[in-house]
Amino acid sequence: MLDLIKNYFEHIPSAHRALLLAGGITFFWLVEIAVPLFNFKYNKFKHAGLNLFFTFTTIVINFLFALVMVKVSDWTIAENFGLLHVVQLSPWLEAIVGLLLLDFIGAYLVHLIEHKVKFLWKFHMVHHADTQVDTTTGNRHHPGESVVRAVFAILAVFVLGTPIWIVMVYQSLSVVLTQFNHANIKIPKWFDQSFGYIIVSPNMHRIHHHIKRPQTDSNYGNIFSFWDRLLGTYNYTPMHEIVYGLDVMDNTKDKSLAYQLKAPFNKSIKSDY
Repeated sequence: MLDLIKNYFEHIPSAHRALLLAGGITFFWLVEIAVPLFNFKYNKFKHAGLNLFFTFTTIVINFLFALVMVKVSDWTIAENFGLLHVVQLSPWLEAIVGLLLLDFIGAYLVHLIEHKVKFLWKFHMVHHADTQVDTTTGNRHHPGESVVRAVFAILAVFVLGTPIWIVMVYQSLSVVLTQFNHANIKIPKWFDQSFGYIIVSPNMHRIHHHIKRPQTDSNYGNIFSFWDRLLGTYNYTPMHEIVYGLDVMDNTKDKSLAYQLKAPFNKSIKSDY
């Protein structure tokens, strides 16, 4: 079974990865229409336009960095370099530990750093600027932030010595979970009280998109929710108290491409919100 998974993800076709992205957005888009949490008074297609533009730029940047990631992974395997090579693990355990640590370094840690380093926060603000968070918000990243996240992903592969097939499994899970935890859908309490202790649910992540602190500086996880619980960055806020956006930006321009692209360089926008 593991060999089948390994062989598939070592050579996963680009078309399959594109289908995963497009299929996930389409699926959660339809679920949002059927069971929305917030009944936004917006043009769903117009709202998606800006977010899909940033999704496209993220795809292009990730594609440009993909060759570097493959080379780094191949080098670590050839040289037995990285934390995964320090201790000999069984194939299944190596896969699980690899996924956990890729998520910690490549998602939780970089996300936390983006909130603490003012220069990086200026780029990350574009993601938080969406006042009507839905599944298309998941990949709403300024190109500058996409570069930062790609660099951290490569760093994670280098430090861990991660085989490329585990990287591809991680990225595939990350795409789907990002779309899921940004989706504007009602989530039953039983889900948060069970699966919510393992994976990040929409209820947990939408707290992170609240307009003010301390909610904004909490719930950094992407796939696994226990990083926040273990490291003291978990926050619970009732859903009816959630207001999206950022109080340091002009929230009426959350759909302005020019405003959002220039935001990191706009001196009138405070970085120490």
